[in-house]
Amino acid sequence: MTDTIRAILSYIVDLGILVFFHELGHYLAARSQGVVVEAFSIGFGPALLSWKAKSGTVWKISALPLGGYVKMQGWGEANNGEPAPPGSFSACSLASKALIVAAGPIANLILAFVLFVGLFMSVGQVVVQPVLSGILPHSPAALADLQTGDRVLAVDAQKIGNFSQLQNIIMAHPDTAVTMTLERHGQTLTRQVTLGDMTEDGTRIGRLGVVGAESSLHRYSPPGAVVAAAQETYSESKMMLAGLYRLIVHHQGLSQLAGPLGIAQISGKVAAMGFISVVNLIALLSINLGLINLVPIPVLDGGHLLFYAAEAIYRRPIPARAQDIGLRFGIAIILSLFFVTTLNDLTRLGAVSWVAHLFG
Repeated sequence: MTDTIRAILSYIVDLGILVFFHELGHYLAARSQGVVVEAFSIGFGPALLSWKAKSGTVWKISALPLGGYVKMQGWGEANNGEPAPPGSFSACSLASKALIVAAGPIANLILAFVLFVGLFMSVGQVVVQPVLSGILPHSPAALADLQTGDRVLAVDAQKIGNFSQLQNIIMAHPDTAVTMTLERHGQTLTRQVTLGDMTEDGTRIGRLGVVGAESSLHRYSPPGAVVAAAQETYSESKMMLAGLYRLIVHHQGLSQLAGPLGIAQISGKVAAMGFISVVNLIALLSINLGLINLVPIPVLDGGHLLFYAAEAIYRRPIPARAQDIGLRFGIAIILSLFFVTTLNDLTRLGAVSWVAHLFG
């Protein structure tokens, strides 16, 4: 029962932070372009708390913690050929509209970057050392007489600072002979290693057959933390985009997607690990939220940006009928994904097996 309560509360807090900064991006961009913002809500449905600012914006915390919204004057309203009133979204130029829409995902990426900077300065970044913690039997590493405890210093004269760098080099050279410089028991030695190969997600990559599990914390100075945070944000974004590509093009990873229940379960487990782990999770989720919102599906921010790009190319607004069809299509995709991710969550929780057993 305690785990369930912690999961629910963690989910609400984590999602609230992510949604707040996402919508804050839209809000600040809208205000900078002179658009009147009528409401700013965290959650949907009836308001639990609300107050009206001097700017006229009604700030709300609503009952359903499944997202949020910024309601702008003139958003989604047709002018029927009449001039749009000043202060409305529809009166903005295409560039201003695109800025306002893109500001939400950008705010999520900025949030992740700032959280990483804070973590790397205060606590440090977890770095997996280029130490061979395990050698798989009959692997290229075993055949080359690599041993557990060896530290990889360089591969073909390219210096290695962490295990991730070693992985990237190995993956890029399938069936290739490389020279590895190692440190073993305080002595430096070299080994000629012929890498193997394997296929991952349809791509042929190199294989060494080692495990890296020795990690340490590296704390940075402020300038170093900024650089490391930028690299981490870029790396996580690249991995996320690669996952989206595999999902869309090769239909891989669908069973691994998590919905609200899965995210709540993960949030609860991470909350039990401590504040630092929670901050790291929020940063990762913020990157995911920002990039997913940029996918060009109508309803999402990326879908609106797609419409604006089409309008810029054809020099006239997309017909209302076409936009309506696109929005319906987008809603259908989102609902389908919600159904699939919820089914995945229930399967992981054992609910599907329980129901199947119940009905024999």
